[in-house]
Amino acid sequence: MIALSPRDKAALVEMLAGLRRDGVTDRRIVSAIAAVPRRVFVSAPYQPSAYTDKALPIECGQVMSAPSVTAVLLAALDLKLDHKVLEVGTGSGYQTAILAHMVTRVVTMDRFRTLGELAEDRLAALKIENVNVIVADGLEGFTRHAPYDRILVDGAVSRIPPPLLDQLGDKGVLVAPVGTGSSQTLVRVVRDGRLFHRQEVGTVRFVPLVEGVAARL
Repeated sequence: MIALSPRDKAALVEMLAGLRRDGVTDRRIVSAIAAVPRRVFVSAPYQPSAYTDKALPIECGQVMSAPSVTAVLLAALDLKLDHKVLEVGTGSGYQTAILAHMVTRVVTMDRFRTLGELAEDRLAALKIENVNVIVADGLEGFTRHAPYDRILVDGAVSRIPPPLLDQLGDKGVLVAPVGTGSSQTLVRVVRDGRLFHRQEVGTVRFVPLVEGVAARL
């Protein structure tokens, strides 16, 4: 475990208190966020803001979501310890690390090799070993480890990709921001055999997910 400085400890306590005031009441989510040192996943220029509840720029022109947004996504997933989760959009690996504290196995995918490699290094530094990092087109999913109990799409899509629905296990839950505008609808889909029940959770803002694997980075 990486020790936090006194300043980071105080900032983390304040951030967690803010999450609770905003309605994040699931103790497992709060504990998992508390267990992951966000500074590890933030590049040097933004480290002073690591424990503020706001989105931060990361490598490859991408963005790390605010912890409060991550908490909303995790609550919508309704995670259990024995779950296997597919995360589409590894990003910095911060959310991946939080998921890894809450479930048995995480398969995370990103189209940027740089992000995948950085996430692997950061997870290794934290001795998190229940994650598979895959560099591939996340919109196609990853059939080798399917079916998944939960699927989290960490970026805006115009519609939920059919391959992801195919890889969702029975009674499984998929959560994704759906929409093409500046804001999207957070959608929760529950599979019941061949049926998919859709529920709208709220409004969110995510950068769009892009298909394919990045030719560079």
